[in-house]
Amino acid sequence: QQDERSFLLRLKGTNDYTGTSMKHLSDNEHVLKRPGMYIGDTVSRGLHHTVYEVVDNSIDEAMAGFAKEVSVVIHPDGSVTVEDDERGIPVDIHADLSEEFGRDVTTLEGVMTVLKFGGKFEDEAYGGVTGGLHGVGVTVVNVLSEWCIVEVRRDGHVYQQEYERGLATTEVRRTGATSKRGTKTTYKPDAQIFKVTTFNASTLSKRLQELAFLNAGVKINFKDERSD
Repeated sequence: QQDERSFLLRLKGTNDYTGTSMKHLSDNEHVLKRPGMYIGDTVSRGLHHTVYEVVDNSIDEAMAGFAKEVSVVIHPDGSVTVEDDERGIPVDIHADLSEEFGRDVTTLEGVMTVLKFGGKFEDEAYGGVTGGLHGVGVTVVNVLSEWCIVEVRRDGHVYQQEYERGLATTEVRRTGATSKRGTKTTYKPDAQIFKVTTFNASTLSKRLQELAFLNAGVKINFKDERSD
């Protein structure tokens, strides 16, 4: 908001403050133009905040009684995986989004690519107790990632969709069968956006430990494969 106010004040200070000086940005363009409005900054703080946003979704599921275990893994290539045993993001076709975009759009694609779309705006889905940036967090993480892969285990099947810089590059496809449930999100922060792209294991470990203390009954596992 501060960035937006500064932008408007600069416009007002010129002779070109007219309708033609205004520009409408798409959701993705706005995130890329003003990432600090969503994650704080594009250095270490913002980098680690991306993990917290994805983890918050899992914690919300745990608080609602649908998850018991969350795992966070830093990979040698600089990507990170957050995995849980919750209900799994729905993969059905979402009627409203499909009508809006003029094609079949799944709920999973909506969650990952559309800002202000999610199940935290109504009390029914989470009992009114949630954290993170409602309907924004994981979408922003996806937009600020070079690539992202989401795997959903739900209704006896495994589903997967892949993205690049916030845009789906594949359809949601069924990749196997399973008796488990949950969501696994793996993403690599975009080096074109972040000035710092190396996760600090101690920073993440401390925050995850705090979350474990604050959320009784939730087991949070953390692993840094770079040190293996």
